Amino acid sequence: MLSINPYFNFMGTSEEAMTFYKSVFGGEFTILQRYKDIPGSEKWPVEEQDKIIHISLVTPKGHVFMATDALESMDQKITAGNICRITIHTENETETKKLFNGLSAGGKIEMPLNKTFWGALCGMITDKYGIQWMLNYTYPTNK
Repeated sequence: MLSINPYFNFMGTSEEAMTFYKSVFGGEFTILQRYKDIPGSEKWPVEEQDKIIHISLVTPKGHVFMATDALESMDQKITAGNICRITIHTENETETKKLFNGLSAGGKIEMPLNKTFWGALCGMITDKYGIQWMLNYTYPTNK
């Protein structure tokens, strides 16, 4: 594994919350993507276009906090127990598949492993104990 990070889910307050965490922990936003910036965004209601699909805060010590806004139009709701997901950044596809298959045994696959528009192999599950996980392998870029 390359790293493990908390991934917070908010109902429209990701930007506010992450700005607060930045004021507490320091650091910089390395990624800030809004729903309106991704392919297919025209499918979401106008009032959800400026919500955050992904934001990453890297602290001065290199810790990474990530977050997203849940969308009511996708019937996503935040309740106690689903406000945080543990994200594992893996080293290769093989490790990603192994961990995904292991953690999903007896659990619920929420997003099957698939290649994403951001250049990663990614999937999400809730394990049989109710812990939410995201597995993400970022493909190397040719420079």
